[in-house]
Amino acid sequence: MAAMRDGTPPDQTNEAGDVAALADRLRPVMLKLSRRLRREAQKVGISVLDAQILGIIRKCPGMGISELATLEQMSRPTMSAHVKRLEAVGWLTRETDRPDADKRRVQLSLTAEGEQTLQSIRRSRNTWLGARLATLTPEECAALDAAIGPLSRLLEIRF
Repeated sequence: MAAMRDGTPPDQTNEAGDVAALADRLRPVMLKLSRRLRREAQKVGISVLDAQILGIIRKCPGMGISELATLEQMSRPTMSAHVKRLEAVGWLTRETDRPDADKRRVQLSLTAEGEQTLQSIRRSRNTWLGARLATLTPEECAALDAAIGPLSRLLEIRF
């Protein structure tokens, strides 16, 4: 395995000092990358929050407003206003189980236009990222590919 930037082997990054140093180097890079990818949504003409909401509903069709509000850590009335706006522009639909059901209990789903909007964002982000990846060496691309698994695990770890 390759040594870390400071010459220590990767298996020693579990020591507190090495982990703190790695976190200090990794955090700003991850934040900048995340910000830059979020900006690609804005180029398509959608806010970051709207893109996030549409993405969640794509992954969890039928989700209700309360669930969505909890997931996004915002109040139900605030989320309801976002959903109304997304519905008004034609990206979301609200459905109830039965015509006589409580109108406050809805299941959200993407419209074809909402799906197209998300696809457009994905293409924009992939184009931006692909152009940057194309400037890297094959070894650097391989290192990034190898890092995907451990980076994904960071999102799964609960404290």
